[in-house]
Amino acid sequence: MIILGVDPGTIQLGYGVVSNQEDTLTALTYGVVKCRGELPKRLCHLYDELSKVIAQYRPDALAIETPFVSENARSALAIGKAQAVAILAAAQCAIPVSEYPPAVVKRHVADYGASSKEQVQTMVRLLLEMTEPPQPFDAADALAIAICHARELKLKEIKAGAQ
Repeated sequence: MIILGVDPGTIQLGYGVVSNQEDTLTALTYGVVKCRGELPKRLCHLYDELSKVIAQYRPDALAIETPFVSENARSALAIGKAQAVAILAAAQCAIPVSEYPPAVVKRHVADYGASSKEQVQTMVRLLLEMTEPPQPFDAADALAIAICHARELKLKEIKAGAQ
């Protein structure tokens, strides 16, 4: 299974593509899409770039982080727009989408729902057996989201077998 993880943002969106074959996770690619200009132009750019990643790697699933709403609702709304663009890009290719809150991603990857960005980045490097930590943090977070989805699928498989 190929999983595209997305850490949504309207200025910088992280993406990471992970292969999950026989419970072995491998990073296929990762990076960020950087945007400038007015919001509509940035959203079009995000869609175009994610569509290219989807066309190249043909993921079986898209996993995306849900916006975290704390004190800045305006920021959460902007992130929600980037999230919608990623979901649209997946839907255009009939790719199923799963959403995960940041604390769930961190718990799956670093065993602690309030892990720091550095802790998540280090655990992603270890779990994917990478020689260097993935940079920048948005790309590391996207890989973490893909790992989270792979682990959620494994848990569902285990639960289904136990019934």
